[in-house]
Amino acid sequence: MYLKENMNISSNSNIQIRLVWLTAFVIAMGFLETSVVVYMRELLYPHGFAFPLAPINNKLATIEILREAATLIMLIAVGMIMGRTRTEKFALFLYGFGIWDVFYYIFLKLLINWPDSLQTWDILFLIPVTWTSPVLAPLMSSLSMVILSLCVIYLTNLDLTIFISRLEWILLSTGACFQFIAFIWDYSQFILSHYSFGRIWSIQSRDVLYSLSIQYIPKSFNWGIFLVGEFLLLISIYLFCRRNFRKSV
Repeated sequence: MYLKENMNISSNSNIQIRLVWLTAFVIAMGFLETSVVVYMRELLYPHGFAFPLAPINNKLATIEILREAATLIMLIAVGMIMGRTRTEKFALFLYGFGIWDVFYYIFLKLLINWPDSLQTWDILFLIPVTWTSPVLAPLMSSLSMVILSLCVIYLTNLDLTIFISRLEWILLSTGACFQFIAFIWDYSQFILSHYSFGRIWSIQSRDVLYSLSIQYIPKSFNWGIFLVGEFLLLISIYLFCRRNFRKSV
């Protein structure tokens, strides 16, 4: 009994240390991401960021896409390195992504007093297509990631056999897909109002789509699709916690 209690204390201390270092790492990443964006906005939007997007050359556009890919690889890698089980690795990735994203907006607000409100539109990602939404939406997604990840990490620390069930994975995946659709909805509607889906793939030069994309101004965010996705995520989190907390009692 004494040995088991000491093992639990050691395990609790270990996860706390790992979370402290992971938190420090992703907050620093958030500041690094913010600083890059601040530099870009100073150069491209000297009078303040706004849609339509400022034109940039193909070289810079490619570098920006690769930078986003590198950021995702870094977040995945740190989760893979720090996690002990596949479930915990996934949870630590989600935790890192969520904290990084939240602090990215915190640092933007502190450094350049942007966004003006949670309803201010932002461009989120360029992979595989342009994601846009009011700032509130990615913050909601990130907080959901953090809640799920902390539940997984806490329970995994009690029992390494903890796992996410098939139903919970389905709900998580479906919810994430709904939110992805919501993020690309407005931009996709804009592009499809000029070209059919089939014609997009037949366009010979990507410059045609690029010249169109820099005319894009957000109109409306599909909160309905997004909130359905958020609901599915929260249901998955609830089912995971209920099932595994019963097991750990």
